[in-house]
Amino acid sequence: MHLGKGRPLCGALALVTLWWVGAASGQIMNPADSQNPPATNTPVIPPVHLRSWELPEILVLGQREAALREEDPIGAYAQPRWTATRRFPTTRVYVVPEGKMEFEYWLRTTFEKDGTTAYRDLYEVEFGLPNRFQFDVYLRTDQSSESGEIFTSQQLELRYALADWGKLPGNPTLYLEWIRHDDEMESDQVEPKFLLGGEICPRWHWGLNFVGEFETGGELEREYSVRSGISYSAVDSKMAIGAECQASFTDTKEDRGDYENSVVVGPSIQYHPYPQMTLNAAPLFGVTDDSPTAQVWFNCGWEF
Repeated sequence: MHLGKGRPLCGALALVTLWWVGAASGQIMNPADSQNPPATNTPVIPPVHLRSWELPEILVLGQREAALREEDPIGAYAQPRWTATRRFPTTRVYVVPEGKMEFEYWLRTTFEKDGTTAYRDLYEVEFGLPNRFQFDVYLRTDQSSESGEIFTSQQLELRYALADWGKLPGNPTLYLEWIRHDDEMESDQVEPKFLLGGEICPRWHWGLNFVGEFETGGELEREYSVRSGISYSAVDSKMAIGAECQASFTDTKEDRGDYENSVVVGPSIQYHPYPQMTLNAAPLFGVTDDSPTAQVWFNCGWEF
């Protein structure tokens, strides 16, 4: 009689024991639930925006390891890290990585031979777009010490790289810019460029631009220029020194073919006080009769 009454209690204890063991070991005892995939405790991490200095290096089998961190291939186009920020004040190279956004301030001071000084300020926001495109927007002001009057302009720039980095010699990139002047006396301008650039050897980088600048009205001024720069990485991802040169040939509809020739050349330096901040400076000096005495370029960029 005692045993008969104890069986239900023993059965209940056995079921409770089995349930506890199953729960402790993470097993699901419901047969219907056993068909479902096991639950996971791994948190879902949303995608995080990485700035150019935070992008991981791309490792390619059979390719030599980069000598410097700034030469690591990064991003969707496998471009070296140094191309993600402006290397030369006067010379452009390639496009910025997809997803990058940066604000830049420019100051170009021109000291003319007649003693006057011209100031140009540029406030720029640049965007790295998919499929090797880049789009930039500028607000520009021009002022001369002679009159002191300030003129404003807007500029829109679009770039397109023809291939991923290293696929074509010189990494050719197409560039088109529209310049709209608020002053009714000034004609708007269109500025096409052909950009080249690359690495000579570890620590040495170069850029070369072929530029046209054409007025859409007025005197129909045309300017053709060649801009070039060379740079040496003195401190990896921190400081680079080099030299730049700009040669310009300008005429108008009244004197087509009779070009005014201006050549300026001088040293340049780049410094990164912080990973997201870039400082560029290039004091260039005139070497022809039509050149200004000097033209000093300064650029400061901050990546978001």
